[in-house]
Amino acid sequence: MPLLSLIVAAALDLTLGDPPNRLHPVAWMGRAIGIGRRRLCHGGPPRLFVGGALVTLTVMGVAAGAGAAVAALAARLGPAGPLVEGAALSLLLSVRGLIRAGQAVARPLAAGDLDAARAAVGLHLVSRPTATLGPDEVASATIESLAENLTDAVIAPVCFYLLFGLAGAAAYRAVNTADAMLGYRDGALEWFGKLAARLDDVLNFVPARLAALGLLAGAAVAGEDARGALRMLRRDGALTASPNAGRTMAAMAGALGLTLAKRGAYRLGEGRPPRAADVARAVRVFAWAAALALGALLVLDSLVLFLRGGQGPLGMI
Repeated sequence: MPLLSLIVAAALDLTLGDPPNRLHPVAWMGRAIGIGRRRLCHGGPPRLFVGGALVTLTVMGVAAGAGAAVAALAARLGPAGPLVEGAALSLLLSVRGLIRAGQAVARPLAAGDLDAARAAVGLHLVSRPTATLGPDEVASATIESLAENLTDAVIAPVCFYLLFGLAGAAAYRAVNTADAMLGYRDGALEWFGKLAARLDDVLNFVPARLAALGLLAGAAVAGEDARGALRMLRRDGALTASPNAGRTMAAMAGALGLTLAKRGAYRLGEGRPPRAADVARAVRVFAWAAALALGALLVLDSLVLFLRGGQGPLGMI
């Protein structure tokens, strides 16, 4: 089932993209986290930490339970099972959505409509304030987000699906969503989002490095600088506050020969600042990296199943 379900999930994501927020389970997770924050994000550090942990673990548990329920239903449906499980898994991935988000920024940026580009990058890709970003900063934020989300919205969910089934993928997306909403060193969130941030760091440690390797391969196939990607990965991959995000962003900076920077936070790469046309280059590298990394994970899963005689933990059989 995992192999067929993943193929179904990838096909659905590439053809249909993300559903509207009212139908999207990740958006439901976000709404639940937002409600928890409004009700529990107050008090001193101990109370904030406990409240944030309660919100994060509750949403994670509910997501895992829902994933397990869908997987159990799919297991009873015979040949239709992979279709049901794949459809559910597709809602936890976002390849087409990220490509379209990048294009939604690149179009107005190339046309000189900076306000529209700022609005698009703030709506679809980043949580940082965008009202004062210059054209190069808008392009940089878009490219950074594409690189980082290769881990968050593609490689990590698939890894946890292959290891722990639909429940694992759903639990991961819940933690990742909590980190995106709460994991900031800002006021009360310093403590309220601490567990979400640390859990996300742990869960993404291996997937982020796999995603960075995928970007090296994607750069080579897309005609970009794979050697430069490797060099920047080694040199700048640890320069961000996150132990994981810098890996993919540095690799992308090196692949494109650019400098990617966030004010007051980091500066990755050694080339010129990015322009609108560089977003399209980043999209190509991202797309190839996603395809190659997913293919490699499927091959690895199949190999483990073969070596274990069909009884491996990666195969969920």
